[in-house]
Amino acid sequence: MRIFIKFLLILLFLFTLIVSYLSFIGIETDKFNNQISKRILNINENLNVDLKKIKLVLDPFKLRLNVKTIGSILKNQNQNQNIEIETIKTEILLKSLIEKKFSIKNLEISTKSLEINNLISFIRSFKNTPDLYILEKVIKKGYLIADIKVEFDEEGNIKKNYNVNGFIKNTKLNFISDYDFDKINFIFNYKNDNLTLEDVKFQLNNLDFSSKKITLKNSGKKIIVNGKITNKNVNFNKHNLNIFINSNFQNLEVNDLNFNSDNTFSFNIEKNFKIKDFELYSDININKLEARNILNLKNLLPKIRDNISLVRNSLKISYKAGNLIIKGNGNIFIQSKEDKLNFIFEKKKDLSNFDISFIIKDNPLKIDFLNYEKKEDIETLINITGSSKNLEQTIIKSFNLEEKNNIFSVKNLIINKNSQVIKFDDIDLDYFDKNGQKNLFKIFRKNKEYFLKGSLLNANELINELLSFKNNNLNNLNINGKFNVDIKKIFLDKKYNLNNFSGYFFLKNKKITQLDLVGNFLDDKKFRFTINTTGKDKITTLYSDEAEPIIKRYKFIKGFNEGLLDFNSQTINNETSSTLKIYNFKLKELPILTKVLTLASLQGIADLLSGEGIRFEEFEMNFKNNKDLITIDEIYAVGPAISILMDGYVEKNKLISLRGTLVPATTVNKVISSIPVLGKILVGSKTGEGVFGVSFKIKGSPEKPQTSVNPIKTLTPRFITRTLEKIKKTN
Repeated sequence: MRIFIKFLLILLFLFTLIVSYLSFIGIETDKFNNQISKRILNINENLNVDLKKIKLVLDPFKLRLNVKTIGSILKNQNQNQNIEIETIKTEILLKSLIEKKFSIKNLEISTKSLEINNLISFIRSFKNTPDLYILEKVIKKGYLIADIKVEFDEEGNIKKNYNVNGFIKNTKLNFISDYDFDKINFIFNYKNDNLTLEDVKFQLNNLDFSSKKITLKNSGKKIIVNGKITNKNVNFNKHNLNIFINSNFQNLEVNDLNFNSDNTFSFNIEKNFKIKDFELYSDININKLEARNILNLKNLLPKIRDNISLVRNSLKISYKAGNLIIKGNGNIFIQSKEDKLNFIFEKKKDLSNFDISFIIKDNPLKIDFLNYEKKEDIETLINITGSSKNLEQTIIKSFNLEEKNNIFSVKNLIINKNSQVIKFDDIDLDYFDKNGQKNLFKIFRKNKEYFLKGSLLNANELINELLSFKNNNLNNLNINGKFNVDIKKIFLDKKYNLNNFSGYFFLKNKKITQLDLVGNFLDDKKFRFTINTTGKDKITTLYSDEAEPIIKRYKFIKGFNEGLLDFNSQTINNETSSTLKIYNFKLKELPILTKVLTLASLQGIADLLSGEGIRFEEFEMNFKNNKDLITIDEIYAVGPAISILMDGYVEKNKLISLRGTLVPATTVNKVISSIPVLGKILVGSKTGEGVFGVSFKIKGSPEKPQTSVNPIKTLTPRFITRTLEKIKKTN
């Protein structure tokens, strides 16, 4: 009995020793190599494996053997391709081994560091799926380490629950032209034909991006890609700006961009490698964006910069089914100081919609033709909504400007690609201009006609434009139609205004072709302005019982008082012949005339001119306009103290060239009275003291004309003839 017990103890010790050895150290054998090779052949008949000796380790608690081999080589016999394997693992149940039903239920394969293209090509040799084919085309380089787990059914076929884990390092992709994906690193899991990427880091055109998770789901006909990408403090260089931004917005030229962003995206990769159904949702914080100014707004924003900058702006971008929506708010430097900007921009195919709110506080804003100027310390809110189609036409559905005492409202204003207004529905203005004058009027369209109606309008700046002939070429206004006018009171300046100003005018091809406007000064004095066009011929007339509000606008004339004005011009083939007549007026200051009188030693008349003023009974000027050249056929002015006859030409902004004769009235009377019979009839027998007249020349630049004077002893026949004509009229 004692021997039996001792034998059992020895046997138990040996068993424990063997189990411990098999559990902790194991044994090596090649007995199962053939079994493993057969299982791999079940994956694909062209696959073979070069196995080293297999190590068996016992798991006594689960009653199974863990099988492991190191340094094997997986071979594709047809294509002569090899994959180096780090380890191959499987499990053998002891029950199956005892019953001689040994069967490998699974395999775990760990690879060494492999070139991705070689691995994909190897896998496609026995499992050619669309996603693997696409990956092989787009991956240019990179390395992979993977753990592969597969299970077999009772017939030795691979189950669909296979799983591949691993990580990718230093990979480069090229599947979209101009977009370079490089230095790609991530952890991946491939299961049930779906690929999940985690902890993704990559460079796109040398810009750093990262993503926590990207998924690629194989639906059979396409691969569905979803993911989220973030970036921090990205600086775009000139090359990337041209690719990502400037190429997508034809008129936008971005020079500098720095931003952070969170982007959620999805798209489908079709079998023909085309990307479809792209969707993008982005939250972007722009630290700085600088773009070339393409806005021709110098007249509105006097301090506008060559480059516009966005600073500390927040953008939300949505792109789906070809529909792009951008919402933004932040600060903008469009002039010298910072303003606020909020906007919504939507683009679908060739149609764009926009909604812009612009807050101007410490910058100027001017609208010259309305005589409006914003004070820099007053906050102004501008809101613009509209749409544009292919940049051919822009519709401003609503424009509203609001500040402390001023409101500007515009509805359905249409602008063509040349920045010209071609139509609008309604313009409503209620504001104080820069002279403190209240303006209250509106312009609206009814059918095909426009109506200008209101109670108050300061026309000071408008008259300046009319006198400079800017109304004949309205470059920014390309409306064809009739405008009806009915304004209760129009202010010409601080002294003069017109009541019941009414009439009409026609616009055609950016020109006023027909016009008839009338109004009344105080004391029932009249004002009328007409334009009549027939073919290429145009006749313009202006009559005013008050000449002062018109004449005093010319800078070289100062101290003009009283007077009646009658103007007539005719334009034929772009050449305009005009006659300007002014009756019964007084001049207090005319610098050029004062200089002529002083040089001629006519100091008494010169003092009169600069003091109380010289009265003229009539002034007549006949001249021609041809582009920038004004040819003066004759200027004749006659008065109790002095008479002037003059001609010459003026080249705009370049040259003044005038010559003439100036004679005191006493000399005129003396000479004319010496004419037999006729002289006595015209001026009587009394002649005055009889001083000489002078001839003069004025020539040079408009800023500094040179004046010369020569005395004359006899008057020219032309001067005498013109004087006689005037005297006959007065008698």
